[in-house]
Amino acid sequence: MSQTVFITGTSSGLGKLTAIRFAEMGWNVAATMRTPDKETELTGYDNIKIFKLDVTNVHEVQASIDQAIAAFGKIDVVVNNAGMGTYGPLELAQEDAIDWQFAVNTRGPINVIRKFIPHFRANDGGMFINISSFMGITTAVPLGSLYNMSKFALEGLTEGLYYELKPLNIELRLIEQGGSTGNNFKNSITWNRDDNIQDYDNLMTKVQNLMNHAESSSTLDDPQIIVDAIAALATGESNKFRTVIGTAGNDLMALRNSVSIEQYLETIANNYM
Repeated sequence: MSQTVFITGTSSGLGKLTAIRFAEMGWNVAATMRTPDKETELTGYDNIKIFKLDVTNVHEVQASIDQAIAAFGKIDVVVNNAGMGTYGPLELAQEDAIDWQFAVNTRGPINVIRKFIPHFRANDGGMFINISSFMGITTAVPLGSLYNMSKFALEGLTEGLYYELKPLNIELRLIEQGGSTGNNFKNSITWNRDDNIQDYDNLMTKVQNLMNHAESSSTLDDPQIIVDAIAALATGESNKFRTVIGTAGNDLMALRNSVSIEQYLETIANNYM
């Protein structure tokens, strides 16, 4: 019997690539997105069904899960991929931007996990793969405090859930990716700005130039490497709790583990002075 994966945020980027990979592996795929009426590519796969889902809406979360279970009978793996980024000085952030960052990246996975646990309990097991970032385990890019906050929280949530879900045979996995040419992350960034406050302009320019350079060079990870890692976890080929992907993330973690936190923070800060 084919296994089934439920993936959030499949309208573009990493989510869509992951849906296609699982479909080509022979899995059934419940691909969810906020605007399914606009999707044309995934509809071409017989083993992909698309469901409307805004992860911040608990009623839509429950409805999409019920519909996916009705369509496929059983869900084996859930990939919490939906996410967004708010960057810029915290002082300049609008209240709704702060709330939206937490709602999508942290409360969203909470909503999905809570509503899926009963299904996994009834089936004596399942797996949650949460798509985090190396910026969920270390700070590395200035002006990302809200994004860091959301991913640090996701890391803590996932690790904390280990103890309560392990006895139920429900597994947890984390992917710490650093950005890929296929995840469309830069285009989803919301920037905190205020034309009346210019004290952060120099730092803002440096960070934006860094992101532009990464996108136009080979600095970003091949998205297929991230998809491969997700597939390896889902199939049991890998059983790592945390999978850090890419040179940047691994290098930063090696640096952080080799020096004091004070030295690490100063090293990162000096790169932008």
